Amino acid sequence: MTRTLKIAAAQYPLDELSSQAEYTDKITRWVEEAAAAGSQLLVFPEYGAMELASLAGKDAAADLQGAIDAVSDRLPLQAELHQRLAVEHGVTIVAASGPQRHGDGTATNVARIFAPSARQGEYHKLMMTPWEREPWQVSAGPGDGLCVFDLGHVKVGLVICYDIEFPLLSRALAEAGAEVILAPSNTETEHGYWRVRTACMARALESQVYTVHSPTVGAAPWCPPVEMNVGAAGVYAASDTGFPAGGVIALGELNRPQWVYAEVDLDLLEQVRGSGGVQTYNHWGEQPGAALLPSARKVLLV
Repeated sequence: MTRTLKIAAAQYPLDELSSQAEYTDKITRWVEEAAAAGSQLLVFPEYGAMELASLAGKDAAADLQGAIDAVSDRLPLQAELHQRLAVEHGVTIVAASGPQRHGDGTATNVARIFAPSARQGEYHKLMMTPWEREPWQVSAGPGDGLCVFDLGHVKVGLVICYDIEFPLLSRALAEAGAEVILAPSNTETEHGYWRVRTACMARALESQVYTVHSPTVGAAPWCPPVEMNVGAAGVYAASDTGFPAGGVIALGELNRPQWVYAEVDLDLLEQVRGSGGVQTYNHWGEQPGAALLPSARKVLLV
């Protein structure tokens, strides 16, 4: 029997929330919709958690460091909700990332993955954009933070936005067994969107994996750090035998809130790696400097 995976990638709008209950209702509706469509893996975007800042009031949401603190304080509530929904619907959910404040005062950009087994994992972004460095003052995660999450029927790697533009990170995940690499993003211009999209397509080509892009979309003027969000969700593969010629499996409508769905054939990856028109996964090690890869840990979530 062919191994397949039904993916839902969110084009997710940030709302100014009036209560925790409103947030719970919103996330519940989104998860219920994707689960009803048969999705097994649901991916929310980078900094989608910033809408939680509105629960601390307008002044906190409008202040950069105040918004970071407000979101960080509410990440445990986010985790509890997503874990409950993952178990209830029998799906794996990558929750929208958000800034987490640590005891030493630093903050990192963390995304958490929740399995129907009630196990969970997390990834802290490694490559920080100029605006995350200043003025956000969000720091890179630990250097050993790359993980491949074993969901039983599929192994997935997780990077965040700018990370996908640096090939060695995704290659390390592929060599550690990732068949699908997830790239939630937050970009304020079409230039940024296209950088992430192009990188997703390049990583799919290089390692003959599926890549999944999930962006925030729309305006959020009440929170200046994320006041404008541009993007379209997509699922990409290598341009090779059995896949669409352009490598695009699914693509959303720019800036419209929606789920973008794709069912991917996992066995086809193995076939193409061994007998495709090109074999970039197998031939990677022949290029100069190919051995200079970071390490990636394996995390069991079943």
